[in-house]
Amino acid sequence: MTLTIWLSLLTICLLGAMSPGPSLVMVTKHSLAGGKANGLAAAWAHAFGIGVYAFISMVGLAVIFHQLPWLYQIISYAGAAYLIYLGVNAIRSKGGIAAKLEAGQTMSVWQSAKEGLLISLLSPKIALFFAALFSPFVASVHSIDDKMLMVMTPFIIDGLWYTLITLMLSNQRLLNGLRKKAVLIDRLSGLILVALAGKIILSA
Repeated sequence: MTLTIWLSLLTICLLGAMSPGPSLVMVTKHSLAGGKANGLAAAWAHAFGIGVYAFISMVGLAVIFHQLPWLYQIISYAGAAYLIYLGVNAIRSKGGIAAKLEAGQTMSVWQSAKEGLLISLLSPKIALFFAALFSPFVASVHSIDDKMLMVMTPFIIDGLWYTLITLMLSNQRLLNGLRKKAVLIDRLSGLILVALAGKIILSA
């Protein structure tokens, strides 16, 4: 893989990571609810899911979706159902998920990691991203080292981007201000997640 091709891949992965969506909502929620450790767990578990899709693309994700369109629909509906589940829970939250800290209730790092992983694995947007934009790079990859680089690039970029988000949200002054609006943040994030689920269902 030439430097030019890798830089193109890097740019696409960075733009994909920075694109707002349920992943950003999820990392923000866990950073507020559990602090830096939870945010980092969610971020890197999410990045692991990205790495899984990158690896699958090596065996022809676009071809698989073309030959088995029902598989893409299953991923779409499963992802939408999970987003609705998260969104409804957030909307029904009585004290705001971040406010749980004030009541002495903590969210486990494991829970944050599990949600981060599922958000990435059940996202049709991510699946489509790799099928449409990532797979063409496969033609330029031949050696094992290049294949490893192709898988590791989106994994590291995604993890670092959401690590940056987590660290920004770990600023104590900002964190205190956001926690005061915990209920409103929960309601808004819940509505966003449900709206994204509706969009997925309509476009599936």
